[in-house]
Amino acid sequence: MENNEKDVQWYVVNTYSGHENTVKLNLLRRADSMNLHDFVFRVIVAEIEVDVLKDGLPTGKKKMKNLYPGYVFIEMIMSDEAWYMVRNTPGVTGFVGSSGGGTKPFPVPREQIEPILKRMGEIDASMYDRYTVGDFVKVIHGSFEGTEGRITSIDKDTGNVKLEAVFFGRPTVLEVEFAQIEKI
Repeated sequence: MENNEKDVQWYVVNTYSGHENTVKLNLLRRADSMNLHDFVFRVIVAEIEVDVLKDGLPTGKKKMKNLYPGYVFIEMIMSDEAWYMVRNTPGVTGFVGSSGGGTKPFPVPREQIEPILKRMGEIDASMYDRYTVGDFVKVIHGSFEGTEGRITSIDKDTGNVKLEAVFFGRPTVLEVEFAQIEKI
């Protein structure tokens, strides 16, 4: 069976909070053992590294923080075999967007999954296609978090985007990473 790129969608599965990484490994192992490489592509637990604080001050240590406890994100083609494999993986309690009773779940729209992928550093060429010079965007994390501006240039090679924002009543050009912006 030949797969069409448009058939590749993102789905979200529920799991027990704290077991996300175990479920991720289980999913990858089962996809491997069941020879479903053509149907299951990426499995992501949305974790970021954060500073460990003591008395409100950074200790210099880091830890991983799960942005979505109890959820694992899967990029896959929803074939009967892949659907069965995911549903029956130890630790998976169900798909988000499935009404149960044997109905397949709805995929997560690209606009909703993209900010999560960007936070994880999972950027692909198709994301750039949604942005053009002149688009208004918001910086979603980093030093300029919350700043809104208009894109003046996009460099796919470096992953940097130049924005024109207004600071203290004056237009200012900022350079941020593509992963730090979201359309508004």
